[in-house]
Amino acid sequence: MKRLWAPWRMEYITGPEEEGCIFCNAVEAQNDEKNLVIYRGKLSFVLMNKYPYNNGHLMIAPYKHTGSIPELKDEEFLDMLKLLKKSIVILDKYGSPHGYNIGMNIGRVAGAGIVDHVHIHIVPRWKGDTNFMPVISETKVISEHIELTYKRLKELWGKTENFS
Repeated sequence: MKRLWAPWRMEYITGPEEEGCIFCNAVEAQNDEKNLVIYRGKLSFVLMNKYPYNNGHLMIAPYKHTGSIPELKDEEFLDMLKLLKKSIVILDKYGSPHGYNIGMNIGRVAGAGIVDHVHIHIVPRWKGDTNFMPVISETKVISEHIELTYKRLKELWGKTENFS
């Protein structure tokens, strides 16, 4: 039997559940590297998913704490969409994915893990990135350490600052 070592997952398994909203906490903490915040825009921001489905799994959230899209002002929602567009450009440079899963889960029954703060998931996909591991052993293999992914994405974002 081969073993897959992922010791950083123990923090997720045994750690205390974070109090409050993970998005609001990340922005208020002012420690972008620790909270995996890639970019702070005018009305919304981009951060990495701490427990990603794939390398480069990003999330975009408005600063406004709301679980309802209609409660967002048009400019807030448009800002999120602009960051979605830029995130695709960055992720294309990061790892040349063959495709993306992009979506929002609104409400608990729709699969939302964070119900009270709308956000967009961007999951880069590569041909062959799914295999037997999730089915047989409920394990997803992430090939690059999250800290290195953060540094690479943050650097790429800085080089693409004038994107429009």
